[in-house]
Amino acid sequence: MVTSLDDTPRPLGRKAYGSIPHLPGSRTGPADKHLSLALARICTERLRDEKDHVVVLEKLDGSCVAAARLGDDIVALGREGRLAAHSPNEARQLWSAWVATHTERFLAVLQPGEWLVGEWLALAHGTRYALTHEPFVAFDLMHQGTRLPWAQLTSRVQAGGFITPGVIHKGGALDIDTAMARLPAGGFHHALDSVEGAVWRLERQDGEGVRVELLTKYVRRDKVDGSLLPENTGRPAIWNWRPSARPPKDVLP
Repeated sequence: MVTSLDDTPRPLGRKAYGSIPHLPGSRTGPADKHLSLALARICTERLRDEKDHVVVLEKLDGSCVAAARLGDDIVALGREGRLAAHSPNEARQLWSAWVATHTERFLAVLQPGEWLVGEWLALAHGTRYALTHEPFVAFDLMHQGTRLPWAQLTSRVQAGGFITPGVIHKGGALDIDTAMARLPAGGFHHALDSVEGAVWRLERQDGEGVRVELLTKYVRRDKVDGSLLPENTGRPAIWNWRPSARPPKDVLP
């Protein structure tokens, strides 16, 4: 008998997404880890050679979720890999319902055994957004548990019309101060509070293909995780998006 969410099965047999190490100088929590200085320098100071390529994206502040294709079924998952429908959290339940509504879009993108990972922005965690697009922003596409390169991700998600994070930079290494300075006011996703930070993707040419070497992130020093969540404030939840807040036509791309 299932007695808690921890007792529910993981359809993928694993977590849907792991943790991303921080760059030096990033704000960290007790369970967070830093990227090694050598690897951080590749991302922020100097590439190893012409085969390296860096993509820097706006870091969004919501809940990490996934949608996986199992055969011809699409299942909504939390980051830990468990079914979102089983979560007592209202935002996760909304994610499950949203995935069910947009199943055909996910089927257009995903092959059996793949899963799309992104930020679910319905509930304000530490940043409020005046969203002008749907509340799901896709940032990784997993194939056999491996990240696909950024170019493949952005090409594939077009079939479903999904949003991806705003791009700050593509090309060589980019330091933290420059990356944050390049963010427009409110970021690319209309944050009403300070943008949380940025994510670096280091990719490398491998023969005729490209592999993702690593992801790393910077979170601004004054960021407080979950500062707007009701369990931390004692006040009602703040919603960036809810089904009743917008007419159905605005939910679709």
